[in-house]
Amino acid sequence: MAQEVRAVAKYVRISPRKVRIVMDLIRGKSVADALAILKFTPKRGAVLITKVLNSAVANAENNFDMDAENLFVTKCFVDQGPTIKRIHPRSRGQAFSILKRTSHITVIVSEKEAEKEA
Repeated sequence: MAQEVRAVAKYVRISPRKVRIVMDLIRGKSVADALAILKFTPKRGAVLITKVLNSAVANAENNFDMDAENLFVTKCFVDQGPTIKRIHPRSRGQAFSILKRTSHITVIVSEKEAEKEA
């Protein structure tokens, strides 16, 4: 079993639903492919996921002496964080609620197993 290295960004002020769209693009890809995909994805979540992915790669290189070229995205997921509740005043004294959602972004990378030659 290969060593798994993780990086987490918590309480990020973006809806988990929006980040999951981008997260599905990089799951199972190599780190180089994932970074190339994120670079050309025109969504705000792509920038946030890039930061977390770069952090996971740095953790793997500095803490576990792994080679960055052999890394790939094993698992990546977005969990919902706490929701910040705000009030939007409306006519005739009414108040509508605004839900400002937050996300916890997790990216787990590991090294490719060396392929056995027969």
